[in-house]
Amino acid sequence: MAINERPLDGFQVNRAQLVGGAVLGGIGAVLGATGAVLMCSALAVACRDWLRSRETPPTAMAHRALHEARVASTAGWQAWRSEHSSPN
Repeated sequence: MAINERPLDGFQVNRAQLVGGAVLGGIGAVLGATGAVLMCSALAVACRDWLRSRETPPTAMAHRALHEARVASTAGWQAWRSEHSSPN
């Protein structure tokens, strides 16, 4: 390169500032990820404790709801059949 030539028409990057920004960005990303992990952990523990403190476990509630849905479905089906029964 000749002495009079300018690299990329005057576009010069301050490498120290670029490296410093990259390092700070990396540190920020690590701190952000660590914070996210801590928040998720705290929420998971709180949710687990809340579920354990309930009188009725979630599985029992789900079984009850499924049973009620089946009973309602059967009742609806029987009502429909009695209303639309054919003489055959």
